[in-house]
Order: sequence, then structure tokens, then C-alpha cells
Amino acid sequence: MPAFARLAPLTRLFAAAGFGLAALTAQAQSIVVASTTSTEQSGLFGHLLPEFKKASGIDVKVVALGTGQAIDMARRGDADVLFVHDKVAEDKFVADGFADRRFEVMYNDFVLIGPKADPAATKGSDIVAALKKVATANAPFISRGDKSGTHAAELRFWKMTDTDANKGSGYKECGCGMGPALNIGASSGAYVLADRGTWLNFKNRADLAVLVEGDKRLFNQYGVMLVSAAKHPQVKTADGKKFVDWVVSPAGQAAIASYKIGGEQLFFPNAAR
Repeated sequence: MPAFARLAPLTRLFAAAGFGLAALTAQAQSIVVASTTSTEQSGLFGHLLPEFKKASGIDVKVVALGTGQAIDMARRGDADVLFVHDKVAEDKFVADGFADRRFEVMYNDFVLIGPKADPAATKGSDIVAALKKVATANAPFISRGDKSGTHAAELRFWKMTDTDANKGSGYKECGCGMGPALNIGASSGAYVLADRGTWLNFKNRADLAVLVEGDKRLFNQYGVMLVSAAKHPQVKTADGKKFVDWVVSPAGQAAIASYKIGGEQLFFPNAAR
């Protein structure tokens, strides 16, 4: 048998192997989304990402941090998409050229959690009045203290009080995510400002309950942005755009609306394209 004839099957084998590797590479499309801990710890991404994978074939790796840290990560070009909840910081991210546009995706609200006995008598619908009472009573209060969207909101509320310079001797910063902050609150009987989504998914409630809700200032908006390839050429623009487009599309918005715990909806889609 001529040598070239003996080599032909081997050539075909390598060609097939090369095709297989190419197919695997195509199947292994993935992006990195820098996001806030509330979207992860509420269970939302566990619900959304399988739906996006079915629609697009793209895997998503979520890096869940405080919003400030997530924005810093995106500024470094270490993420393809940013999905957070601090509109002021998000608008600056766009203004500084790190994204071409910010899209609103969904909202929920913040709530003040505390011991059911409510020793500081905070219960009601006025977050500013409640924080004043926490400070006056020197009641234990756990702040995330991590430059997250929730932390930024909390600081805004404190500034609306006349006790901002003295939040009481019970005020402590944990420098941690929403879940750990709630765990500390549960173990120490402290007050905690939380996003409702993480609270509803929180299993270790001990004696904690929602004490303040319904204040319009507690509104919590989420936005999504594709990181600019002009700033960071390595960004996976095409696949990242598919995620952004999907999450604000009717299909993505319906998936967000369908996420419930105990029959209660955690996030409310409000994308306007």
C-alpha cells in the first residue's frame, strides 16, 4: 500500500479531531458579568442564566461583589457586562466612557429589617425617621460598609437624618455582602438595611422581621451595561451584547417577572427600549 494511502485515514482522523475541537470551542462561548451580591444571593441569577443559556448557548460566569467593587472590576476590563444598582455610579461609568449606554432592567425595594420586638420603635413607612430612632436608642445596626449599592443607599438615608455624624454606639460596619450582614443581624438582634430580594431568599431569619417598608425613597433600580471595547479591546462585545439585549427583551423580562419565592415576586421588570 502506498505511504500516502496509509496516511490518509490518519489525516482524516486529525481533521475530524480538529473539527471536534472547533465545535467544542464554539460550544464553550462564555462571558463574565460583574454584578451585585443581591442578584446572586436572592437566587435570581440561578433562575435567569439557564434561560439565557437555552436562548443563546452562552455560559455566564457571575462575579458577585458590592456594586462599587463590581464597577471597579468592569473599569479594569475584567468583565464583559456590568449589572448593578447604584444609578449615580452607573451614570458616571457611562459618562467616563466605560459603557456606551445604561439600560434599566428591573426594580425592587429596600427594607429595614430588625428584631420583631423592635426596641427602637422603628416600625412604619418612614426610613429616615426610623434611622433617627436607631441612632437615638444606640440600637445595634449592621451596615454592609462595602461600597455596595445597598451601602450607598443606606448612606443616603443617613444623610437625610440629623444624626448622620452620630449613628449611635450600636452602629457597626461588617464590610460584607448582604447575606453575611443579615446573618450577623440575626445572631445579634441588630437592625439591617436589606434589599427585599435577598431578604426573601434568606433562610436564617431567627427573630428578624421587616419593620420599615413602603417609603418611596426605598425604591431600588437595577441597570445593565456592556463594557466598552474602546476602553478594553478584550471585551467579548458580541456575546455580551446578546446578554444585555436578552435581559431587556420580552423573554428576559418575563423570566425576571417569573422568579418568585413562596409565591412572592422578587424583582419587577421595567426595561424601556
